[in-house]
Amino acid sequence: MEEPVRLSVIVARSRNGIIGKDGGLPWKLGDDLKLFKQTTVGKPIIMGRNTWESLPIHPLPKRQNIVITRDWAYAAEGARVYSNLNAAIQAAKAIAVRDGEDEVFVIGGQSLYTRVLPIADVLYISEVDAEVDGDVSFPDFDESAFREVATKPFAQNERNDHAFTLRVLERIDA
Repeated sequence: MEEPVRLSVIVARSRNGIIGKDGGLPWKLGDDLKLFKQTTVGKPIIMGRNTWESLPIHPLPKRQNIVITRDWAYAAEGARVYSNLNAAIQAAKAIAVRDGEDEVFVIGGQSLYTRVLPIADVLYISEVDAEVDGDVSFPDFDESAFREVATKPFAQNERNDHAFTLRVLERIDA
């Protein structure tokens, strides 16, 4: 029997929970962007309209981009647009199965994370070792529902404004 396609969340958050500022990221973390690309390439990615509009490249290459918006007339060239989260997740999972992938990713923003965290299977969280100003936060969630399966630290250097640690958390089966 085939393994089900996992619904995963990927995010970088500061110690005070900030994930965005003024429509962009509140830091430069080259190693985190590299991890993001390595982790998501080939897999469908789901994002809210604001996240889509904040991307430097539309669509992100080598990934099926799916945009969630309440605006039924919204057009996102190179992406699929949905107004229903469940339909978007099912479409992403069908694309993953078709392409031989075992995972789909939610990449932001705040309201989408809030809706997906209760049903996510895996969380990839880059814990940024800083408190920063921002206007978008990662929602609180019950971390006891997950177990940490991997960690990898990254140093502050010319590529990274701050040190950070990638944590991979998998939902504990009930």
